[in-house]
Amino acid sequence: MKKLRLTKEEKEIENALLGGEFKPLKGKELEKIENVLKARKKDITMTIRVNSEDIERIKDKANKLGIKYQSYISEIIHQVAQ
Repeated sequence: MKKLRLTKEEKEIENALLGGEFKPLKGKELEKIENVLKARKKDITMTIRVNSEDIERIKDKANKLGIKYQSYISEIIHQVAQ
């Protein structure tokens, strides 16, 4: 069997799991998280025309946050919709 090579972050997660730092969720706590994830599911594709300078600024902001610009735009839309 081929041995997987884990990244530093993956190794930290594995060590935390093996060390008992994470506990399984049950009941209402698990249900709450499941509902939040379902509500955030992306199920529609949207095509719009946007000013290229605006997109460049959005890409810069997303890059500084360390996220993809499409995810950043999706989050902005979600916040406005709330």
